[in-house]
Parts: sequence; C-alpha cells; structure tokens
Amino acid sequence: MKKLLSAIAIAAMLSQPVAVIAKDKEPVKIAGPANAKGVTTVAVGAFNIGFIFESTDQTAASGGLMGAFGGTTKAKSELVGVTPEMMQAVTDAAYADFVSQLTANGYAVQAPADLFGHAALARTKPQEAPLDINIALEKGSKGKATYYKPSALPGLHMIPGDFVGSGMSSIGMNMAAGQAVGALTTYAKQAGVGVIDVVYLIDFSQQKRPGAFSFGGIEVNSALSVSADYSRITLIAPNGKQSVITVKAPVAVEGEFVEKSDASSGADKAVQSAGNVVGGLAAVAGFGGLRFGKTRKFAFTAKPGNYEEGAAKAANLASTMLIGRLAPLR
Repeated sequence: MKKLLSAIAIAAMLSQPVAVIAKDKEPVKIAGPANAKGVTTVAVGAFNIGFIFESTDQTAASGGLMGAFGGTTKAKSELVGVTPEMMQAVTDAAYADFVSQLTANGYAVQAPADLFGHAALARTKPQEAPLDINIALEKGSKGKATYYKPSALPGLHMIPGDFVGSGMSSIGMNMAAGQAVGALTTYAKQAGVGVIDVVYLIDFSQQKRPGAFSFGGIEVNSALSVSADYSRITLIAPNGKQSVITVKAPVAVEGEFVEKSDASSGADKAVQSAGNVVGGLAAVAGFGGLRFGKTRKFAFTAKPGNYEEGAAKAANLASTMLIGRLAPLR
C-alpha cells in the first residue's frame, strides 16, 4: 500500500529544502525538470477532476489454511449520492484555488480566452463534458470515473497519460488526447508561454490496493484522496518539451465525508462460506484446496456538503504539493 500524505506531511515536506526531502522516498515523480526552467507565464489548457464512483479491487490467490481458502478476493465498491452539481462545484473550487496558488508562486496566468481563442485550439474538438471513462487502476483493479472541467474553461481536453483507459472505448479518447497535446504544444510555441495540463482522480473508498489481502479479506476505508499515479501536472514549455510531476503517494483527507456499509447480500455470504467449507474438507481429504475466494460489496453514500469540502481539500493539498515542486524548477 502506498503511504498516504496528509496535510501535515505535505506542509512538513514543503518547508524543507529539496536536498533534505530527496533523502526520503519522494511523494512525487518529476520527469523533464529542466524543461520548466525560465517559464514564468502560463496558460491553463486543461484542469480535469475525475470522480471514481465504482471500483472493483482484487487480490491474487491467497493460499490460506491448508490451501483451502485461496482463490481471488474481490471488493466491489460503489459511491452514491454525489450529484453533477456537487462534482462541478468541487472542480470549480479546485480550479480557482489552483490558479490562485500559481499566482501566489510568481506565475503570470493568462486568461482562458487567449489560449482557447487560438486557431490551434479552434481546430481541435474537445471531449464531451462530463466525460465517463472505464479506467484501469492498479494491478487487479478497475473502475469507472466521471471527469469534470471547470466552468471557466470552454472545453475539456486531455493529453496522453492523463488517464489509463480500460477496454475498446478508450481508443477514441486516446486519439483525441493526441490531437489535444499537438494543439496545446503549437500554442505554447507560437505564444511563447507555458501551457499547463492538470488531472486529479478522486478516490472515495481508499481501498488498500494492491497487496491488501488478509485472512479477513480486503480492508476498505471511507476516506477521500487524490489518487497516486493517476494525478499529475504537465507543463508544456515554449520549446515544446514537457515537465511532468506525478503524484506517487495518495493525498488523503480524513473526515465524515461518506458513510460505508457492507452491501453483500446474505445469500452471497452463505455461498462463499459454504464454498470455503467444501474447500477445507477437500484439502483434509487430500484432494487439494478448492480456490473459491471471496467477494464483498461495499456501498458508500456521500454526505452533501461534507463530501464537496473533503474533495476540494484533497485537491487543494495536491495543488500545494505539485506547484510547490514545479515553481523551484524555474
């Protein structure tokens, strides 16, 4: 399990010199740091927040008592009660905060019209907003997420690497992402400014994946976090090259944001229990363990007001961390 970053951890990290931080495991991964040098004026070409509302996580075969309980352990989680208005409110608040933090860190931020009115963007078709994507998460995990853009940006664009699609439906989105990065790069070169692309993926269940198997199954917690590996900031420099800073440890916020309940039916539990008993008897009889595994379903119900506050705070902390690492690269 990746170590979670709290507000206190982020504040402590940013208060230290980079040389000191580097001695510990980095909470971010920076690619192409030299490409950000000298960039002080930027335009935000994309700022997308994905909200996971369904996920399936699983472990590998577990072994178990005399090999009897192996199989695959799965946790299926679903978030309900989050309305489009709530997700849009979180995205708008997170975008406003991000722009404010850029300005506070010495960047001159162009108005969206400067970029989106350019011919390169005018010829590029944006994605449908909000955008639903079947996403591939960590090994053995998959989910469904809905991505929102800020109301202040005219179109929703993604560039390659902003998401990892699952299934054939992502082919068209990958092609659109390639066109978008071409248009944003053209603008960066012609306007002589940096173009920023941001994507955050908000996880509601904070499942301990991968490698979370215990004899009792997968543990599921009810926290909100900006997911590692699927959240990042990309700066396209005026020379067309990129600096990419990727979140490598989930940025989590604790609080009463959702209510968790076990949604597994009595029949599901009875069948699985019976299967494990049969597997145990088979092992005792020398036939080897029958690997039935377990499946647990969890329902998460968002608490209006609390959920938006928690998600916006997680995005705020992620922005603080990422901008805090981007600014010194100038």
